[in-house]
Amino acid sequence: MRPYSGKNAIVFGGSSGIGLATARLLRERGAKVTIADLNAPTSSEEDIPWVCCDVRNQPQVKAAVLAAAGRGDLHWLVYSAGIQHYGTVVTTPVEEYDLVQAVNARGAFLATQETIPRMKQGGSIVVVSSVQAVVCQNGVAAYAASKGTLEAMMRAMAIDHAKDNVRVNSVMPGTIDTPMVRASAESFRGDAPLEKILQEWGSVHPLQRVAQPEEVARVIVFLLSDEASFLTGSSYRVDGGLLAQLPVRL
Repeated sequence: MRPYSGKNAIVFGGSSGIGLATARLLRERGAKVTIADLNAPTSSEEDIPWVCCDVRNQPQVKAAVLAAAGRGDLHWLVYSAGIQHYGTVVTTPVEEYDLVQAVNARGAFLATQETIPRMKQGGSIVVVSSVQAVVCQNGVAAYAASKGTLEAMMRAMAIDHAKDNVRVNSVMPGTIDTPMVRASAESFRGDAPLEKILQEWGSVHPLQRVAQPEEVARVIVFLLSDEASFLTGSSYRVDGGLLAQLPVRL
């Protein structure tokens, strides 16, 4: 079944993790998909056009959007580009803070600024945020700030562009088995096996596991689609129940 054969989408950060899973699912369901990312997707995605794009660079973002728009009016945008750095406001160098904000929040600003005017018949946008936009662990000051910024910007865009028939929502994932999460686990694992660390991180979720990128992608694709036609300005937690629980165990 290819229900999205008339749709044209661009996925920023689409070469790995949640972005790649979303690009694959959109392609499987018939949409035209363009990936915008600094890195090329894996060889199995050769049939998905890729544009090399540093989301901090406005001309490169514009070029990526123009490449996607060259395949027809744009309908859907997914912003999944993101980086994770650790530190408090005291220990995080300002240059590192600026980098995290530039990729995670400013990049989304640039991507939507270029895309919305090219959604001639309206469209739908989903930004990939994090549960750490609303609650956070220790030592993630820059990352949490960037995701909080992203959530506020999502709501503002939803209000501003409802008149243009453009819907804007976000997903807030918990712990997902992505290259970024694996890199974080690697830095904290010490002598423990990487998979053991992932299992421990998954165990704090009521569903007792780390999620796969495809599980987030299915929510993103739903929010993009006409099935979600009255949903805008909202955040959807894909967190295995993480934010539903109190830390107190009886």
